[in-house]
Amino acid sequence: MKEPIISVRGLRYSYPGSDDRLVLNDISLEIFPGEVIALLGANGSGKSTLARHLNGLLIPNEGQVVVAGLCTGAETNVWEIRKKVGMVFQNPDNQLVAALVEEELAFGMENLGVAPDIMKVRIKEMAKRMDLERFLEFPPNRLSGGQKQRVAIAAVLVIEPDILILDEPTSMLDPAGRREVMEQVANLKKMGKTVILVTHDMDEAATADRVVILDQGKVVLTGTPKDCFSKVEIISNLGLTIPPAAELARRLIKKGHKIDSTMLKVKDWADYLCRKQ
Repeated sequence: MKEPIISVRGLRYSYPGSDDRLVLNDISLEIFPGEVIALLGANGSGKSTLARHLNGLLIPNEGQVVVAGLCTGAETNVWEIRKKVGMVFQNPDNQLVAALVEEELAFGMENLGVAPDIMKVRIKEMAKRMDLERFLEFPPNRLSGGQKQRVAIAAVLVIEPDILILDEPTSMLDPAGRREVMEQVANLKKMGKTVILVTHDMDEAATADRVVILDQGKVVLTGTPKDCFSKVEIISNLGLTIPPAAELARRLIKKGHKIDSTMLKVKDWADYLCRKQ
């Protein structure tokens, strides 16, 4: 059996000045290499705070987070952990710092002391992989929201982390931009990367290998999307909704139609309807 690449044990955390109110309360979680994990929860559930613990941006008040065998609480491990875990935030404008896309892709590698000849090769390969070749000489502010987020993801991937954390990366994007980002998440899975996707979008969560749902700082439900989204009453009580495709199946079943209740995505419906032809 694989060893977890991230292990969280008894994590408790409260922000300074919050009167010790626990934002995370006794979180224990294992994430395995190559998994795509969707972190879900209503606003204030603690999902973004948990994400920031997974790369050492925040340190537990109690418990521990271990990334690739390195405890985030040890200051001497921070540099190595940051090389192993990349993070992309909600608003790409807050993450892009360079005047040109090519310089943005080089920025992280320069900080890590990567040799210039290696940098050039990596930039060329990453630009091709992320469909950014024609934008390398563009200022990031001339790009669309989806293109900017692709640049932010590429700038993290080019330093070759094993793990990528995406904190609500599509929440500020239009539908086309969302599709662009989710296509890249699918590509990351094919590359064998471990992806933690913080999201409020149930269609995005349905594409994950595993769903982790938080409520009031605790893990209240975890499992495959099919397992979790079949628990409609629990999901509803948490202030969440199931994916629209799954809701359609549920309503049709309720009306007596013989429909597969595990259909979570539009593609599932498309495949089902094609088989019915």
